Amino acid sequence: MPDVPDPVAAFIVSEIRRARGAAGMTQEAFGRGAGFSASHVSAVESGTRALTVDFIRGADRALNNGGLFERLAATLGAPSWFLPWLDAERGATQLRYFEPNLIPGLLQTEAYARAVLRLDPRLSDDEVDRRVAGRIERQAILTREAPPQLVVVVDEGAIRRAGDGAEKLMAEQLFHLVACAERPNISVHVIPADVGLHAGLSGPLSLAHMPDGSWVGHLESQLGGDVVDQPADLDTLFERWESVRTEALPRRQSLDLIKEVANQWT
Repeated sequence: MPDVPDPVAAFIVSEIRRARGAAGMTQEAFGRGAGFSASHVSAVESGTRALTVDFIRGADRALNNGGLFERLAATLGAPSWFLPWLDAERGATQLRYFEPNLIPGLLQTEAYARAVLRLDPRLSDDEVDRRVAGRIERQAILTREAPPQLVVVVDEGAIRRAGDGAEKLMAEQLFHLVACAERPNISVHVIPADVGLHAGLSGPLSLAHMPDGSWVGHLESQLGGDVVDQPADLDTLFERWESVRTEALPRRQSLDLIKEVANQWT
């Protein structure tokens, strides 16, 4: 199994060691449950042997924690600039996403997410795997008890864009998008191509409404992303959001358009 990169590995090792100690397990007892020798456990904990995903899964088994450390590794595998937004996303009661070019991550299939991430030539196969796992893990907020209300607006180009040989992948993604939009807490809207130029074409935006009544925004670019929490900046994002939301089709017409495009890919 692939190694987990630093500094993520160092943090996860320290948490595994802490949990093992709290459970009163020796390295030998822990190793038996995890499927590794005591010397292997000692080497990982001392930093002389690389932490692998296989070892993380073994630690989850030994500690019977429901896969906590594997989920942690997937989440921390996200870019560091994205972590503050992940915190806001998890705690939000309402979420607003606008995407001019892609299906938003919260509604992506695993295959679509992998195809999108592979467009970055800097990412190794292992890093793509970690980021895909983290993206799918994020989606758990939509099916938890008391999930956030999610409203998504996409440009029509986002549902019509598929690479050569990716027609089946795109059809599956669009049918998944329709299935998600049929849940009571999710609404998806499409800005039709005949709208032409509109304010959202300058880039994607995200907004999260927090339990204390405040809002947090997020802007993503080619180089990373920024969390937005200043009132004047949030006002601008809300103006852009209202602009794109006004241009979008109603919910039912949007779903009919998505289904029509999906059928063209099959």
